Amino acid sequence: MAEVLLGIETSCDETSAAVLVGERDRPELASLVVLSQDIHAVFGGVVPELASRAHLRALDPVVQRALAEAGLPLSSVDAVAVTQGPGLAGALLVGITYAKTLAAALGKPVVGVHHLEGHLFAPTLDDPDLEPPFVALLVSGGHTLLLDVRAWGEYRLLGQTRDDAAGEAFDKVATLLGLAYPGGPAIERLAAEGTDRFRFPRPMLHDGFDFSFSGLKTAVLYATRASTDLAADRTDLARSFQDAVIDVLVEKTARAVEHTEHPVVVLGGGVACSRALARRMSDRVRGLARVVVARPRFNVDNAAMIARAGWFRLRRGEASTHHLDANPSLPLPGLERGPAPTPTP
Repeated sequence: MAEVLLGIETSCDETSAAVLVGERDRPELASLVVLSQDIHAVFGGVVPELASRAHLRALDPVVQRALAEAGLPLSSVDAVAVTQGPGLAGALLVGITYAKTLAAALGKPVVGVHHLEGHLFAPTLDDPDLEPPFVALLVSGGHTLLLDVRAWGEYRLLGQTRDDAAGEAFDKVATLLGLAYPGGPAIERLAAEGTDRFRFPRPMLHDGFDFSFSGLKTAVLYATRASTDLAADRTDLARSFQDAVIDVLVEKTARAVEHTEHPVVVLGGGVACSRALARRMSDRVRGLARVVVARPRFNVDNAAMIARAGWFRLRRGEASTHHLDANPSLPLPGLERGPAPTPTP
């Protein structure tokens, strides 16, 4: 008999619910509803209190819509998966409280899911045959990580950002250029018309697997202040910034492929929606590995990826207890934190 898993995601500014239906290790997505909180565009970034209030208003209607689109009653749900962290504490708490209450009322298990593990599983929604080993680059507004994924649930940290995440840098630079939030799509559209005239630095390009984007962000700030005609320079500023970020992301990932000899690169997170990043990555690792990227709907924050990671955890008997609580700094389960090797320039 097929099992039904309800997934819930409220880690930041997307209220989302999804339903997976299936048996054993091959679930199918029956529905996915994602409600974006557009109010944050007014402020150029996410306002935590507003995000939490919006989740409170939207979550139950979103869950009901996901069940309706799946054609299933609430009573058919066999388990609930919910984002436990990382994320905004208040936003996470809304989803967790709802999930625990619903699971208790149904007498069904609930499992807390790590948001980044959800991003790792996102491509399997399109490609159920995807299996480790692979190198994963997770790039979003809050995270930039390079992982050696040896098996599902077994991860080795190769590198991470030492300051700003790549997505955060895109958002801040978009603000400097007078572009809309979120910054990544706006910069990519503008960059398509520009050239890399400013040649911004490629931070830490030949220094291990870690990343740093705060200095690059500052370089763009100085360039905008020095510009005598920002409107005319904007396309080249956007292209120069985007090229600098992508060069670093691509080169370090390619070296990780050479180091691990894994045949696949998985791109995940909101920044992975960038067509320029996917294209440049594919060009760089051609002959070494194939690049797998989920469709944008599954790369942005969504409950389908949370449900898929939760399905994996539940299959391993890892249901949470009623003590499940929000953890904005939740460590990735199964992550080895040993010293990362230094790539050869």
